[in-house]
Amino acid sequence: MIAFAFYLFAGVAVASGLMVVLSRNPVHSVLWLILAFFSSAGLFILMGAEFVAMLLVIVYVGAVAVLFLFVVMMLDVDFAELREGFARYLPLGLLIGLVLIVELGLVFGTWVFADNAPELRAAVAPAPTDVENTVALGQLIYTQYVYLFQAAGLILFVAMVGAIVLTLRHRTDIKRQDILDQIYRDPATAIEMKDIKPGQGL
Repeated sequence: MIAFAFYLFAGVAVASGLMVVLSRNPVHSVLWLILAFFSSAGLFILMGAEFVAMLLVIVYVGAVAVLFLFVVMMLDVDFAELREGFARYLPLGLLIGLVLIVELGLVFGTWVFADNAPELRAAVAPAPTDVENTVALGQLIYTQYVYLFQAAGLILFVAMVGAIVLTLRHRTDIKRQDILDQIYRDPATAIEMKDIKPGQGL
């Protein structure tokens, strides 16, 4: 049953990953991406990493993929115009794909498992038996890899700020409130006194 579940999740993940790339509609690509995330979460559960599986479902499916979907639907990008130069770069893309396939073939052709692979894995990353998976992961991240964890969070924060700055558009036809101009304005220049005569309007 475990082997059947593994091949089912793995096959669905590979097929949905291919459909993400091959789909002509970007909305369909995002939906296939969500299916790939769910399949990957199933694989993580089979490995005993239920915390990572739930993170994959909650964070990526619940936030990232939905954000992609809303961005694609709201930007109204002309994908026909973007695909006009596809034929011009097709030979270069095929060359890069061929190089990647050759490299993967060389890797899998010479890759052999060590005889004592389970012992080496247990020695490098021993799995605790007295605590839950989530507790063990937290103890490992916040003790041995705390600086790397904080560095990864800082990199993601910088990437988020950079994405916001790159997509921010300043429109000149909209009035915007400038707090500093309001604070530092001079009453002598900001206020004009008018002497209104009786019976006259402004």
